[in-house]
Amino acid sequence: MSITDEMRRALENSVQAEQNAHDFYAAAAKKVNNGALSELFEKLAGDELGHRDFLKKLLADNAPPMTIKPQAVDYHLAEEIIADKPDLTVDMPFDEAIALAIKREEEAMATYETLARDAAGDNELRTLFINLKNMEQSHKTALESIYMNVAFAEVW
Repeated sequence: MSITDEMRRALENSVQAEQNAHDFYAAAAKKVNNGALSELFEKLAGDELGHRDFLKKLLADNAPPMTIKPQAVDYHLAEEIIADKPDLTVDMPFDEAIALAIKREEEAMATYETLARDAAGDNELRTLFINLKNMEQSHKTALESIYMNVAFAEVW
């Protein structure tokens, strides 16, 4: 089965969103003064390129995406602990940088969730958006795990 024109447009938009996320993290890596933060943002930029390339391959192969399972664990830090998305600053603390990244992933998840809801009449398109949301959720969950180890280190 090949992808529909609507799925193709959705994937093309998602490719651009992943490129934008990469560009943000790459710029953030250069902007911050903390070496560990710079490395984190560089890793996130690389992850976003991986997502972009995955989506480009789906487009090139004209194949619908494989199923991406939702994360078994969702800490819901973005929703419950991190109230506001911090601003990117050169001297931001590590935990705020992680919080910023988590909020960006949460926003991407919400976008795909809305698109999935809007595509309720087209099961294939809906499934595509759910898979893309799950891909972003995996990134968010990994970041939340890092955040818990950094922000709540005194608990351990």
